[in-house]
Amino acid sequence: MSYNIGFISLGCAKNRVDTEIMLGCLGRAGYDVTSAVEEADFIVINTCGFITAAKEESIAAILDAARLKETGRCKKILVAGCLAQRYGRELLDEMPEIDGVMGTGSVPEIVAVLDKISVGERPLATGNAGYDYPGPGARILTTPAHSAYLKIAEGCDNRCTYCAIPGIRGPYRSRPQENIIAEARELCSHGVRELIVVAQETTRYGIDLYGRYKLADLLTQLERIGQCRWIRLLYCHPDSMTPELIELLADAEKICRYLDLPLQHANKRILRMMNRKGSGAELLGLLENLRRSLPGLTLRTTFLVGFPGETEAEFNELLDFMAAARFERAGVFGYSPEDGTAAAALPDRVDESLIEERVDRAMALQQKISLEQNKALLGRELTVLAEGWDDDQNLYWGRWEGDAPEIDGRVFFASADEVAPGEFVRVKVLDAGEYDLTGVKL
Repeated sequence: MSYNIGFISLGCAKNRVDTEIMLGCLGRAGYDVTSAVEEADFIVINTCGFITAAKEESIAAILDAARLKETGRCKKILVAGCLAQRYGRELLDEMPEIDGVMGTGSVPEIVAVLDKISVGERPLATGNAGYDYPGPGARILTTPAHSAYLKIAEGCDNRCTYCAIPGIRGPYRSRPQENIIAEARELCSHGVRELIVVAQETTRYGIDLYGRYKLADLLTQLERIGQCRWIRLLYCHPDSMTPELIELLADAEKICRYLDLPLQHANKRILRMMNRKGSGAELLGLLENLRRSLPGLTLRTTFLVGFPGETEAEFNELLDFMAAARFERAGVFGYSPEDGTAAAALPDRVDESLIEERVDRAMALQQKISLEQNKALLGRELTVLAEGWDDDQNLYWGRWEGDAPEIDGRVFFASADEVAPGEFVRVKVLDAGEYDLTGVKL
C-alpha cells in the first residue's frame, strides 16, 4: 500500500538537510510526499531540541499533528531529529499519540522505521548520533531551486557549557572533501547558483579527518564549479578563522562578503564560564582584521544573555562591545538551562524577567545599529539574487550578498521587466529599514 508522507521540518539549516535526505530516501522507496500535512497518511516531524523555545515549538508541532490524527487523514506520527535523540524514550512513554521515534543518527533508515510503524510496531531508533552521509543525488531540496545548503560536517567537540549539541549530534565529523565536491557539482548541475556552507562549526572543517583546517582548500574547489555564482559561509567560529582562510576570502570571486560568526558574549569571565576563549578586546581585534582584509564585509553574530552569574556590569560590557563592533546583523537570545549541560548546574541563575529585559535592551541597540548600517547603503548599486514577488509590497524581492536566507532581511525592488526567481539583477537602493532595503532594478 502506498502512503502519503507529510513533513514538518523545524530548527536550523543542518536539520533541513537531514529532512531533505529523508525525503530522498522515501522518494526512492516509492513513497509519495505531500507538502500539505493535512493530506498526509503519515506525518514526520523533524524536531529541534537545542533550547527551551525550540523544544516547546517541537512539542506544539507534535500536538498539532496529533489533532490531525484524531480528526483528519493522518494515521501515524513519526518524531525525528534532535528532540527525538535527546528524549526518545520519554516521548514514547509520555505521548501515546506518537507511533515511533527516530534520532539524528538514523536519518538514512527512515524507510525501515516507517515500514515498522506501518505494521503496528512502535520503534525507538536512537542509537549513535552520527550517520554516513549518502552520495550525490540523495536529497530532495526544500529550498528554492537556485539555492541549497551544503553540509560539510556533523557534530561538535567544543563543549560550550550551555550547549546540548555534542550530546545530540555527537563529536565533530568532517565529510570527505571529494564527497562534498561531488554533491556540490550535482546540485549546481540542477540549477543551484548559491551554495550555503554549513556545519556546527564550519571553520573547523578537516581537522578531524586530515589533521589540519581544510576549509580554505574546500572553498577553492567549490569556486571552480562553473555554474556556481555565490558561496556563503554560516556558523563560523572565531578561534578557527585562520590567516589562510582570511587570505582566501579576500581573493575569492564567488564567496560572499558575509560571515556568520557567533560570539555569544564579550566579557572574559562569562566567556570562560561558557568554556569559550578570547575577550572583548581580542574579538574586536579579530573583527577589525576581518573588515580591513575584506572591504564591504557583512558580519552576523549571535549573543547569549542572562548566563548564570551574569552581572549588570558584565551585561553592560556586552552592550559596549556591540556598540563598538557595529555588527550589520545580530540575534540576541536569553539563556535557558539545558539538561545534561555543565551550565545547568551553575548557581546564581538570572531571573527570567531580567533575562527578557536584557534581550530587549540588546536588541533595541542592535536595531539602531542595523538601521544605521542599512542607511549607509542608500544610493548603492547591489547585485541581488531574485527570489520572487511580494503581494503585500507589490514589489519583487531578493537578497544581496549581505543577506542569508531565512535569518536576514530582504531587498524589495521595482522592475519594468519581469524578473524570474534565481535571476541575478542590479538594484539601486532608495530606502532602508532596520532589516530590509528597497530599490529599483537598473
